[in-house]
Amino acid sequence: MIRDLSLTLRAILDDPSLAASFPELAAAQIVFDRPVESFNPTQTTIDLFLFDVRENMELRSNEPLHERLNGQIRIHPPPLRVQCSYLVTAWPVGGTELSLQEHRLLGQVLQVLSRHPKIPTSFLQGGLVGQQPPLPMMTSQAEPLKEPAEFWTAIGNKLRPSITVTVTIGLEVEAPITAPAVITEHIRLGERTAPDEEVLKPATIETFFRIGGRVTNATSQPVANASVSLVGTGFSTLTGDDGHFLLGMLPGGTYTLRVQSGATTKSVPITIPATVGNNYNVQL
Repeated sequence: MIRDLSLTLRAILDDPSLAASFPELAAAQIVFDRPVESFNPTQTTIDLFLFDVRENMELRSNEPLHERLNGQIRIHPPPLRVQCSYLVTAWPVGGTELSLQEHRLLGQVLQVLSRHPKIPTSFLQGGLVGQQPPLPMMTSQAEPLKEPAEFWTAIGNKLRPSITVTVTIGLEVEAPITAPAVITEHIRLGERTAPDEEVLKPATIETFFRIGGRVTNATSQPVANASVSLVGTGFSTLTGDDGHFLLGMLPGGTYTLRVQSGATTKSVPITIPATVGNNYNVQL
């Protein structure tokens, strides 16, 4: 995943559309080498050295991600939000006043990366494709090296100008779990036997259900904004963009589920809770 991030940053800096405004940057190669004293590129180079990887505690989440997939739910455990920091340096080759060339290259990198507080999806590579939420990128905003001279001494080179780029990505640490979609939620209400007990007094218990299903058309595509109602109950709702709906809270029993989309209406008998092998899906 970290490799995919490096390739993503390279894709941003290698974008062909940059050639008109940033010709020097467009002509440079993008590498990820450690800038030690022996580092001596033979052509103009932008080096992105990954020097720090740590968890972003501010973006830590305990909420799993749910993905609907052919009537099932894929549950992704919350990813580890990893903050990757790169030291960006410029290494011009040829011409005069190499220091000024170096400054120009760094300025162009700063301009290009600062355009993207979040990495655009068109640049994402490998396992980063489809990651949500969008990946935040900070350019020259993160805390710089506290002791830059000591850093350069530690890697065996002399102090030189640099900028820091930090991106936070999601790293899956557990495999996702695929399970059947829940279509009936069983809800029990009542008075507790004691304030600190979760047991309900039998005489006070009321049982309700919340149901969920999906409306599709004749070609099994989801139908959005379809009206879904239970005849004679006053319960109604609209389907979402993915065709799914939720209705409740309802007592158990037999009902007529009516779906309307445009001029098309379909009514089907249902039992709540659903019997084994049945669901509340409707195909128009």
